[in-house]
Amino acid sequence: MFKKFSPLAWLAPLGAGGISIIFFVYFNYLLPHPVGLINFSQSGGGFLVRILEVNALIFIALHFALTFIFIPPLVRFLRDKNYKNFRDDPLRNSALLAPLISAAMSMNVLIGPVRYFLPIFYDNFQNMILPGFVAWTILWLATMFFEIKLLAISFQKSFDISKITFGWLLHPFALGMITVTGTGIAAMASSAAIANSAAFLALISGTMGVFLLLVKMISIFKSHFSAGGLPAKQFLPSFLIVLPNVTLFAISVFRLGHFLEKFHSAELGNYFKIVMTTAFAFEIWYLVFGIALLADYFRHHFFREYHVSQWGLVCPLVAFAVLGSFVHNVFAPILILKIVILATTALVVVLFFFLLRKMFCCRKSCGRFLCE
Repeated sequence: MFKKFSPLAWLAPLGAGGISIIFFVYFNYLLPHPVGLINFSQSGGGFLVRILEVNALIFIALHFALTFIFIPPLVRFLRDKNYKNFRDDPLRNSALLAPLISAAMSMNVLIGPVRYFLPIFYDNFQNMILPGFVAWTILWLATMFFEIKLLAISFQKSFDISKITFGWLLHPFALGMITVTGTGIAAMASSAAIANSAAFLALISGTMGVFLLLVKMISIFKSHFSAGGLPAKQFLPSFLIVLPNVTLFAISVFRLGHFLEKFHSAELGNYFKIVMTTAFAFEIWYLVFGIALLADYFRHHFFREYHVSQWGLVCPLVAFAVLGSFVHNVFAPILILKIVILATTALVVVLFFFLLRKMFCCRKSCGRFLCE
């Protein structure tokens, strides 16, 4: 379907799934409902809620549609004779993690927005925890195996470390996504055996992810400061990928707190406020800094060109809106934050459809954009 396929194209279904999560998290943390995850019958209706629900359904459909669209070109890519060279290049192979991140996002979409709409899911949620845990464990093993393999390659193969970019943060991103799913299972399961198992596995991937996030951020910033000037334009959108990493690990720690309270009689008090508000405070200044840094890119390139890395702009806005809903619930249930969440949601929806238009326009060689 696509003349020049890149695994980074999987950031498109990842973004669609993430946007559907924004709506579900908004319902769960800003709408009054009984204890537990909210479902459609508890939303209370209202014009705004119904509009958001329609959008949630659209992005659920887009997530799974794009997933199925990108499977055949991914299979061809993995079978191509040049795949091994791509995999063995530490400067490029982080792109191979995008499909795994999107697969983990699919699990979150099923647990969150899909369950929200389907009575067969929300009425039988605990019965689905065990098969969900088994599926997640398989994905966890695949992610950990592949991540360790890529990490080993980066130690074994020589490469110019001055050329690394923020795209390297797809490594902790993948670990964060698989971790946040596991901590969700740990916090929601009624079985102590499943909860403890999920929490322990999530701690393994989570600690690895946090370690890689810190190491890679230090390495990347050091590389950029010594290089002089900004990296090539196709790498600039990845600058904001720090935000989804922070959101994923913050939510993971948040859910581990609920797990500890539920199964180990912990009394954590203001722990939840401290974790979420600190993460959100960091994201506010980093997002403003990132937008200021990318101002010239947006002015001169973004609206005229298309390259697949532009999909990396969707996840940071998703992460910011999702974390904002958590903060609204645990710390600051104020109108201005609600407006910020809704405005960010509207912006990321517009951004997603603009990128989708550019992607398919370039596929048809429409001539409206410079396609790279």
